[in-house]
Amino acid sequence: MSRLYGDPIEVWTRDGEPTQFVWRDRLYLVRRVLDHWVVAREWWKTSEADPGERQFWRVEASPGREVGSYELRYDTAGNGWLLLRAWD
Repeated sequence: MSRLYGDPIEVWTRDGEPTQFVWRDRLYLVRRVLDHWVVAREWWKTSEADPGERQFWRVEASPGREVGSYELRYDTAGNGWLLLRAWD
């Protein structure tokens, strides 16, 4: 079962992939990238230079021993990250 959130998060990356993130004051270490996809939409563009892309990452991550699955989104226009979904 998954839950939707849409919470802003701080993310660290290496070679363009998320390696860790802070969500609700807890540091999560990304153990494995499960999937990555890009969605481009014309209406997301904020300027001509903006590609209007959102990058999505499904990762296995943990704040300790318990590993969970999380969906992260990177907004190319705003240069910001969201935690969109978490699976139990």
